[in-house]
Amino acid sequence: MSLRYKSYEGGEIAEVIDAFAHLRITVFREWPYLYDGDFAYERAYLDRYTEPGTVLVAAFGGDKMVGAATGMPLAVQAEDFKAAFDGSGVDLASVFYCAESVLLPAYRGQGAGHVFFETRETHAKAQSFGFSAFCAVVRPGDHPDRPDTYRPLDPFWRKRGYTPLPGVIARFKWRDIGAEAENEKPLQFWMREL
Repeated sequence: MSLRYKSYEGGEIAEVIDAFAHLRITVFREWPYLYDGDFAYERAYLDRYTEPGTVLVAAFGGDKMVGAATGMPLAVQAEDFKAAFDGSGVDLASVFYCAESVLLPAYRGQGAGHVFFETRETHAKAQSFGFSAFCAVVRPGDHPDRPDTYRPLDPFWRKRGYTPLPGVIARFKWRDIGAEAENEKPLQFWMREL
């Protein structure tokens, strides 16, 4: 079950984009995202990930992609995410956005999270970004689908130097598993200086 890592940049990401789309759908079905994903939508959404300045670090178990994390300049990310920074005083051009970080459960606990962040932060520093940021969905503590065994990642993120940005909350819609329609969710931004 040991992991092997490989980084892809810009257009190289197209080589693994289908595997990445399937992985996103699988992992984001879990709590706290509960995302009822669709491959055609994922494929179209991920096209922006092949633009210059982007990075994808993949974790492989044998020949199978079992995890991946992505990053890109925040300025090229969806308007929904950029709007969260309105009035914050943060210069978007100085922020590298660490997008998703997904890993199949059987491969967790081997340090992949650290490799994912270190690779993206190194990529961001090489492009002279001053800050690294990401966002995470916020669900109510009493949500009926919250597993009893769930452990928030806040302590891990804080150890890596990230702190929540007060009031910097993105709003993004998706359909939860079992829901009839999409609804909006809040995603809290966290940031650190590089």
